[in-house]
Amino acid sequence: MIATGEAGSPAQPYQILPKTTPEGAALDGDMLEVAMGPQHPSTHGVFRMDVVLDGETVVKLKPVFGYLHRNHEKIAENASYLAAMPYTDRLDYFCSLTNNWAYALSVEKLAGLQVPERAEYIRVITAELTRLINHTCLCGFLLQDMGALGTPLMYAFREREKILDLFESLTGARMMCNYMRFGGCRVDLPTGWLEESRKVVADYSKFLDEFENLLSTNEILMARTQKVGVLPADLAVNASITGPMLRASGVNYDIRKVDKYGIYERFPFRVPLGDHGDVYDRYMVRVLEMRESLKILEQALKDIPAGPIIDAKAKLRGFRPKAGEAYGRIEGPKGELGFYLISDGGPNPYRYRVRPPSLINLTVLEDMCIGHSVADAVVILGSVDIVLGEVDR
Repeated sequence: MIATGEAGSPAQPYQILPKTTPEGAALDGDMLEVAMGPQHPSTHGVFRMDVVLDGETVVKLKPVFGYLHRNHEKIAENASYLAAMPYTDRLDYFCSLTNNWAYALSVEKLAGLQVPERAEYIRVITAELTRLINHTCLCGFLLQDMGALGTPLMYAFREREKILDLFESLTGARMMCNYMRFGGCRVDLPTGWLEESRKVVADYSKFLDEFENLLSTNEILMARTQKVGVLPADLAVNASITGPMLRASGVNYDIRKVDKYGIYERFPFRVPLGDHGDVYDRYMVRVLEMRESLKILEQALKDIPAGPIIDAKAKLRGFRPKAGEAYGRIEGPKGELGFYLISDGGPNPYRYRVRPPSLINLTVLEDMCIGHSVADAVVILGSVDIVLGEVDR
């Protein structure tokens, strides 16, 4: 176990603390303060938890991040609007296409651009394929955090590869896709892409059936996740939690339904909700959301029209939105991903701010972990589904 201080300063791996009650009265025995990190397999980046333990029970937890800060927002304020698009790929690098969409949506609001119908369908298709990738990998990583080494994650990665093949044939890249453009998409679908996508979508239901048969009623998974890391609905709302974490606590809020951005109002789909807000509900909500994504994909792949894929008024050179401000947001796989932009009429954003779901959702980690064992804290962290590229920016 490696331990450091604040973002790079050395620290002791553990510290013995006097044991006291919440009122400050001394008790027999000692507390143990442990620095878990700054590298841990459930974080997808560099992250540390400073945990105070009473035996193996968590009594205090402090998330420590900042190790991966790359100055994304300030870089974007010193680059053209279009030059910032590839940087969005590197926020949540599992979900580059949804990152692209949120940023494009903000700029389109700022510049008053309209997206052609075919491009809207392509955006929905790529976004829901991205949701499948994110949730499938989350389930695999969560099982790995519980000690199921190898098989669940490899099953998840096997299916992910099929979708990444589609992304590569469309965008030229498997992860850093840089595909969306203001007013549409960079290129049209290649020959045979729709047919191959329909095949992948048709086979995905069979994979989910197999995955659920192996996992969802597994007694070890249920014992490790049920009544563990409960997030009450009122706390989730007050802490601005969004996405599957919020819906697992029973709050019916999905930006695809609320804002109806793009063309989501054309596709009937359910919003799965949890009853208890525990780790198991967060797992099951993601499984059920994948099934809803498949329904959306089947409809979109069937109905996609021919036509242009970018607004004729969109400019690549000399792009200068009029002075003003805009906030565009989408229902990303991890929750609300938003971009706040201020234009002063120049070629670069005057202000560029990202609202990342991974960071916001991480703020309730201590609330969910207190009272549970240190082993449970690892599983609870895994169920939050963070990527440090989005936490630190």
